[in-house]
Amino acid sequence: MLSEPRSGRLAAWGNALLAGLVSPDDAVLAMVGDDAVHRVEGLPGESGPVGLTLAMGRLRSQGVTGLRVALPAPGHPLGLSGPPEFNARALEAEEAVVGFGAPYGLVPEVYEAGPDGDVHVGVVWHCLPVREAPPADVPSLGEAERELAEALREATEVLSRLDVAGSGPVAEAALDAYRARAERGRELLAPGYPPRAVRVLELAQRVGLLISLAYENGHGGAVSASEMAARVQALRPVERTARRAQVAAYNSSVEERERGGR
Repeated sequence: MLSEPRSGRLAAWGNALLAGLVSPDDAVLAMVGDDAVHRVEGLPGESGPVGLTLAMGRLRSQGVTGLRVALPAPGHPLGLSGPPEFNARALEAEEAVVGFGAPYGLVPEVYEAGPDGDVHVGVVWHCLPVREAPPADVPSLGEAERELAEALREATEVLSRLDVAGSGPVAEAALDAYRARAERGRELLAPGYPPRAVRVLELAQRVGLLISLAYENGHGGAVSASEMAARVQALRPVERTARRAQVAAYNSSVEERERGGR
Protein backbone atom coordinates (compact mmCIF):
# COMPACT_ATOMS: atom_id res chain seq x y z
CA MET A 1 0.00 0.00 0.00
CA LEU A 2 1.49 3.33 -1.06
CA SER A 3 2.05 5.69 1.86
CA GLU A 4 1.51 8.64 -0.50
CA PRO A 5 -0.22 7.62 -3.73
CA ARG A 6 0.38 9.76 -6.79
CA SER A 7 -3.39 10.06 -7.19
CA GLY A 8 -3.54 11.59 -3.72
CA ARG A 9 -0.97 14.26 -4.55
CA LEU A 10 -2.64 15.06 -7.86
CA ALA A 11 -6.13 15.29 -6.36
CA ALA A 12 -5.13 17.26 -3.27
CA TRP A 13 -3.12 19.90 -5.09
CA GLY A 14 -5.47 19.85 -8.04
CA ASN A 15 -8.31 20.72 -5.68
CA ALA A 16 -6.28 23.57 -4.20
CA LEU A 17 -5.49 24.83 -7.70
CA LEU A 18 -9.10 24.60 -8.86
CA ALA A 19 -10.17 26.51 -5.75
CA GLY A 20 -7.62 29.26 -6.42
CA LEU A 21 -5.69 28.57 -3.21
CA VAL A 22 -2.29 27.88 -4.82
CA SER A 23 -0.47 28.95 -7.96
CA PRO A 24 -0.18 26.58 -10.93
CA ASP A 25 3.60 26.35 -10.49
CA ASP A 26 3.32 25.39 -6.80
CA ALA A 27 0.56 22.90 -7.51
CA VAL A 28 2.45 21.14 -10.31
CA LEU A 29 5.65 21.01 -8.25
CA ALA A 30 3.76 19.25 -5.45
CA MET A 31 1.91 16.92 -7.84
CA VAL A 32 5.11 15.72 -9.50
CA GLY A 33 6.95 15.20 -6.21
CA ASP A 34 10.12 13.17 -6.69
CA ASP A 35 9.18 12.06 -10.21
CA ALA A 36 10.87 13.56 -13.26
CA VAL A 37 7.79 14.54 -15.24
CA HIS A 38 4.04 14.00 -15.42
CA ARG A 39 2.01 14.24 -18.63
CA VAL A 40 -1.69 13.77 -19.36
CA GLU A 41 -2.97 12.15 -22.54
CA GLY A 42 -6.47 11.63 -23.93
CA LEU A 43 -7.79 15.03 -22.85
CA PRO A 44 -10.72 16.43 -24.81
CA GLY A 45 -9.45 18.78 -27.50
CA GLU A 46 -5.82 17.64 -27.23
CA SER A 47 -4.18 15.42 -29.87
CA GLY A 48 -1.28 14.30 -27.65
CA PRO A 49 0.13 14.36 -24.12
CA VAL A 50 0.23 17.73 -22.34
CA GLY A 51 1.71 19.04 -19.11
CA LEU A 52 -0.18 19.17 -15.83
CA THR A 53 -0.78 22.94 -15.93
CA LEU A 54 -2.51 22.76 -19.31
CA ALA A 55 -4.30 19.56 -18.28
CA MET A 56 -5.79 21.14 -15.16
CA GLY A 57 -6.94 24.12 -17.21
CA ARG A 58 -8.49 21.85 -19.81
CA LEU A 59 -10.34 19.83 -17.17
CA ARG A 60 -11.60 23.05 -15.57
CA SER A 61 -12.89 24.25 -18.96
CA GLN A 62 -14.74 20.93 -19.33
CA GLY A 63 -16.56 21.54 -16.04
CA VAL A 64 -14.37 19.72 -13.50
CA THR A 65 -14.60 21.58 -10.18
CA GLY A 66 -12.96 19.00 -7.92
CA LEU A 67 -10.98 15.78 -7.87
CA ARG A 68 -11.55 12.60 -5.90
CA VAL A 69 -9.20 9.68 -5.25
CA ALA A 70 -9.84 5.98 -5.80
CA LEU A 71 -7.60 3.28 -4.30
CA PRO A 72 -9.17 0.03 -5.52
CA ALA A 73 -8.01 -3.49 -4.74
CA PRO A 74 -9.25 -6.87 -5.96
CA GLY A 75 -12.80 -7.30 -4.70
CA HIS A 76 -12.90 -3.74 -3.37
CA PRO A 77 -13.62 -0.97 -5.96
CA LEU A 78 -12.90 1.76 -3.40
CA GLY A 79 -13.68 5.21 -4.76
CA LEU A 80 -14.74 4.05 -8.22
CA SER A 81 -18.02 4.81 -9.96
CA GLY A 82 -17.60 3.06 -13.33
CA PRO A 83 -17.81 2.36 -16.16
CA PRO A 84 -16.17 -1.10 -16.18
CA GLU A 85 -13.42 -0.01 -18.59
CA PHE A 86 -12.25 2.75 -16.28
CA ASN A 87 -12.58 0.54 -13.21
CA ALA A 88 -10.41 -2.14 -14.84
CA ARG A 89 -7.64 0.34 -15.66
CA ALA A 90 -7.80 1.83 -12.18
CA LEU A 91 -7.68 -1.59 -10.55
CA GLU A 92 -4.61 -2.50 -12.58
CA ALA A 93 -2.88 0.72 -11.46
CA GLU A 94 -4.30 0.38 -7.91
CA GLU A 95 -5.25 4.06 -7.96
CA ALA A 96 -7.02 6.73 -9.97
CA VAL A 97 -8.35 10.28 -9.85
CA VAL A 98 -12.04 10.87 -10.57
CA GLY A 99 -13.33 14.27 -11.63
CA PHE A 100 -16.22 15.97 -9.87
CA GLY A 101 -18.48 18.18 -11.96
CA ALA A 102 -17.66 16.51 -15.29
CA PRO A 103 -17.29 12.82 -16.26
CA TYR A 104 -13.52 12.48 -16.59
CA GLY A 105 -11.02 10.37 -14.71
CA LEU A 106 -7.24 9.94 -14.72
CA VAL A 107 -5.31 6.68 -14.35
CA PRO A 108 -1.52 6.77 -13.93
CA GLU A 109 0.96 4.72 -15.94
CA VAL A 110 4.43 4.82 -14.36
CA TYR A 111 7.56 4.27 -16.43
CA GLU A 112 11.33 4.44 -15.99
CA ALA A 113 13.81 5.86 -18.49
CA GLY A 114 17.52 6.57 -18.69
CA PRO A 115 20.77 4.61 -18.37
CA ASP A 116 21.81 2.60 -15.33
CA GLY A 117 22.68 4.92 -12.50
CA ASP A 118 20.63 7.77 -13.94
CA VAL A 119 17.13 6.32 -14.16
CA HIS A 120 14.25 8.73 -13.77
CA VAL A 121 10.59 8.01 -13.16
CA GLY A 122 7.86 9.54 -15.24
CA VAL A 123 4.07 9.27 -15.22
CA VAL A 124 1.52 9.39 -18.01
CA TRP A 125 -2.01 10.04 -16.75
CA HIS A 126 -4.63 8.55 -19.10
CA CYS A 127 -7.81 10.61 -19.25
CA LEU A 128 -10.86 8.39 -19.62
CA PRO A 129 -14.64 8.82 -19.32
CA VAL A 130 -16.18 7.99 -15.94
CA ARG A 131 -19.72 7.55 -14.72
CA GLU A 132 -21.15 10.41 -12.70
CA ALA A 133 -22.25 8.52 -9.60
CA PRO A 134 -21.33 8.35 -5.89
CA PRO A 135 -17.91 6.69 -5.39
CA ALA A 136 -17.96 3.16 -4.00
CA ASP A 137 -17.51 2.53 -0.27
CA VAL A 138 -16.03 5.91 0.73
CA PRO A 139 -16.81 6.80 4.37
CA SER A 140 -17.10 10.24 5.86
CA LEU A 141 -14.07 11.61 7.72
CA GLY A 142 -15.70 10.92 11.06
CA GLU A 143 -16.58 7.36 10.09
CA ALA A 144 -13.07 6.76 8.75
CA GLU A 145 -11.44 8.00 11.94
CA ARG A 146 -13.64 5.83 14.16
CA GLU A 147 -13.20 2.75 11.96
CA LEU A 148 -9.43 3.12 11.86
CA ALA A 149 -9.17 3.46 15.63
CA GLU A 150 -11.39 0.41 16.13
CA ALA A 151 -9.47 -1.69 13.60
CA LEU A 152 -6.19 -0.79 15.26
CA ARG A 153 -7.47 -1.80 18.67
CA GLU A 154 -8.70 -5.13 17.35
CA ALA A 155 -5.40 -5.89 15.58
CA THR A 156 -2.95 -4.47 18.14
CA GLU A 157 -2.03 -7.83 19.59
CA VAL A 158 -1.36 -9.38 16.20
CA LEU A 159 0.58 -6.37 14.89
CA SER A 160 2.77 -6.28 17.99
CA ARG A 161 3.85 -9.86 17.31
CA LEU A 162 4.81 -9.12 13.69
CA ASP A 163 8.55 -8.71 14.08
CA VAL A 164 9.00 -7.00 10.71
CA ALA A 165 6.28 -4.46 11.43
CA GLY A 166 8.04 -2.88 14.36
CA SER A 167 11.68 -3.93 14.41
CA GLY A 168 14.60 -4.91 12.23
CA PRO A 169 16.76 -2.77 9.94
CA VAL A 170 14.33 -2.63 7.00
CA ALA A 171 11.42 -1.54 9.16
CA GLU A 172 13.51 0.96 11.09
CA ALA A 173 14.87 2.52 7.89
CA ALA A 174 11.38 2.94 6.46
CA LEU A 175 10.03 4.41 9.68
CA ASP A 176 13.01 6.77 9.98
CA ALA A 177 12.41 8.01 6.44
CA TYR A 178 8.73 8.55 7.24
CA ARG A 179 9.57 10.52 10.40
CA ALA A 180 12.16 12.60 8.52
CA ARG A 181 9.59 13.64 5.94
CA ALA A 182 7.18 14.63 8.69
CA GLU A 183 9.84 16.60 10.56
CA ARG A 184 10.75 18.53 7.41
CA GLY A 185 7.20 19.85 7.45
CA ARG A 186 6.02 17.87 4.45
CA GLU A 187 2.46 18.88 3.74
CA LEU A 188 0.24 15.83 3.87
CA LEU A 189 -2.55 17.75 2.17
CA ALA A 190 -2.82 20.94 0.19
CA PRO A 191 -4.39 24.19 1.41
CA GLY A 192 -8.15 24.05 1.75
CA TYR A 193 -8.39 20.74 3.60
CA PRO A 194 -9.84 20.55 7.13
CA PRO A 195 -7.43 19.71 10.00
CA ARG A 196 -9.32 16.49 10.66
CA ALA A 197 -8.46 15.28 7.16
CA VAL A 198 -4.76 15.81 7.84
CA ARG A 199 -5.04 13.86 11.10
CA VAL A 200 -6.89 10.97 9.47
CA LEU A 201 -4.50 10.80 6.52
CA GLU A 202 -1.40 10.84 8.71
CA LEU A 203 -2.66 7.93 10.79
CA ALA A 204 -3.85 5.99 7.74
CA GLN A 205 -0.48 6.39 6.01
CA ARG A 206 1.42 5.31 9.11
CA VAL A 207 -0.78 2.23 9.44
CA GLY A 208 -0.41 1.50 5.74
CA LEU A 209 3.38 1.67 5.99
CA LEU A 210 3.50 -0.79 8.86
CA ILE A 211 1.17 -3.20 7.07
CA SER A 212 3.26 -2.96 3.89
CA LEU A 213 6.39 -3.78 5.86
CA ALA A 214 4.65 -6.76 7.40
CA TYR A 215 3.55 -8.09 4.01
CA GLU A 216 6.87 -7.43 2.27
CA ASN A 217 9.13 -8.94 4.90
CA GLY A 218 7.52 -12.26 5.62
CA HIS A 219 5.55 -13.53 8.56
CA GLY A 220 7.63 -12.42 11.51
CA GLY A 221 7.82 -15.09 14.14
CA ALA A 222 5.05 -17.27 12.71
CA VAL A 223 5.97 -20.94 13.01
CA SER A 224 2.90 -22.61 11.53
CA ALA A 225 0.59 -22.22 8.57
CA SER A 226 -2.33 -21.56 10.90
CA GLU A 227 -0.48 -18.71 12.64
CA MET A 228 0.48 -17.20 9.29
CA ALA A 229 -3.13 -17.39 8.11
CA ALA A 230 -4.34 -15.82 11.35
CA ARG A 231 -1.97 -12.89 10.94
CA VAL A 232 -2.96 -12.29 7.32
CA GLN A 233 -6.60 -12.48 8.33
CA ALA A 234 -6.00 -9.87 11.03
CA LEU A 235 -4.03 -7.53 8.75
CA ARG A 236 -6.38 -7.51 5.76
CA PRO A 237 -9.29 -5.66 7.40
CA VAL A 238 -6.87 -3.13 8.91
CA GLU A 239 -5.34 -2.50 5.48
CA ARG A 240 -8.80 -2.12 3.96
CA THR A 241 -9.79 0.34 6.68
CA ALA A 242 -6.57 2.33 6.20
CA ARG A 243 -7.20 2.60 2.46
CA ARG A 244 -10.77 3.76 3.09
CA ALA A 245 -9.47 6.37 5.53
CA GLN A 246 -6.93 7.63 2.99
CA VAL A 247 -9.62 8.07 0.35
CA ALA A 248 -11.93 9.79 2.82
CA ALA A 249 -9.19 12.27 3.71
CA TYR A 250 -8.24 13.07 0.12
CA ASN A 251 -11.90 13.39 -0.92
CA SER A 252 -12.99 15.50 2.05
CA SER A 253 -12.41 18.79 0.20
CA VAL A 254 -14.87 17.82 -2.52
CA GLU A 255 -17.31 16.24 -0.07
CA GLU A 256 -17.45 19.42 2.04
CA ARG A 257 -18.02 21.51 -1.07
CA GLU A 258 -20.75 19.13 -2.24
CA ARG A 259 -22.53 19.28 1.12
CA GLY A 260 -22.26 23.05 1.17
CA GLY A 261 -23.91 23.29 -2.22
CA ARG A 262 -26.95 21.30 -1.22
